Amino acid sequence: MFREMRRFKQALSEDETKKILTDGKTGVLAVSGDEDYPYTVPINYVFFNGRIYMHCAKAGHKIDAISRNKKVSFCVIGQDTVVPEKFTSFYRSAVVFGQARLLSEGSEYDEAIYALAKKYSPAETEESIQKEIACSAGRLFMIAIDIDHMTGKEGIELTRMRLNGKE
Repeated sequence: MFREMRRFKQALSEDETKKILTDGKTGVLAVSGDEDYPYTVPINYVFFNGRIYMHCAKAGHKIDAISRNKKVSFCVIGQDTVVPEKFTSFYRSAVVFGQARLLSEGSEYDEAIYALAKKYSPAETEESIQKEIACSAGRLFMIAIDIDHMTGKEGIELTRMRLNGKE
């Protein structure tokens, strides 16, 4: 169902791909937008329990698109170092294909919003995190992406360095 990566030698392992998803701060969500135009939006997220989670308002372009078509794609750039003298960049990225679900309550919602808060505000107290979560209750959705397929890829220069033990 999903294409094989054309440059398969540059494919990252599942563990390396998950590390990009875990460590990343911003990803780009792609949905089928209005009039079938692709709609992409950068967004903060958390990779938690094998899924991607993000929060959003209860109305808007993302919500309308997901309500029409649950299939989404999500991309995270783990590294992007431009090397001008070589006319290239040293990059690592992860791409996820999956089905989006909207969560507004329940244990999965509670765990996901807590994981998101801990990722972006790790130094905050438990009391502060719980207070912020309580203030947002009822005002937002958590989008859960159940992953159907994911790939990770790195630039050929990084592959060569890794294979030669020079990374």
